[in-house]
Amino acid sequence: MHTIDTTAPVVVRLTTRIDAPLATVWSLHTDVDDWPAWNTGVDRARADGPMAVGTGFTWLTHGMTITSTVRELVPGKRIVWDGTVQGIVGIHAWTFERTDVGVVVHTEESWSGEPVDAAAGELTTALQTSLQSWLHCLKARAERSAA
Repeated sequence: MHTIDTTAPVVVRLTTRIDAPLATVWSLHTDVDDWPAWNTGVDRARADGPMAVGTGFTWLTHGMTITSTVRELVPGKRIVWDGTVQGIVGIHAWTFERTDVGVVVHTEESWSGEPVDAAAGELTTALQTSLQSWLHCLKARAERSAA
């Protein structure tokens, strides 16, 4: 099982509940090419192929073009990807759990590298804000689709 770097200078973990079917939430989250349609933090995104371990995707977020690679994929349950941009090594894990009241989505991400060492506090705040926005956008789109 792949996981984030828990010893990295920046680690953010967040959870939200989405009142929508798991299939809806999973489909939105793993359709990389459609991210810009619902995620306000993503300007462009393009997967190199079907979502699978080893699939790469390139996306533009917050002025940075990131190339990520899927490292773990358990359909409907978990996806982990990593990527490096401007010296920042990011590892991002997502888990999805069906419950009686919808889907619980848990995200955790670590950042390491020289730029992170130099500004860990500022970058922790930036990552937390970005992930809160991502979860908010995913929740809003999934719940609208489910209504």
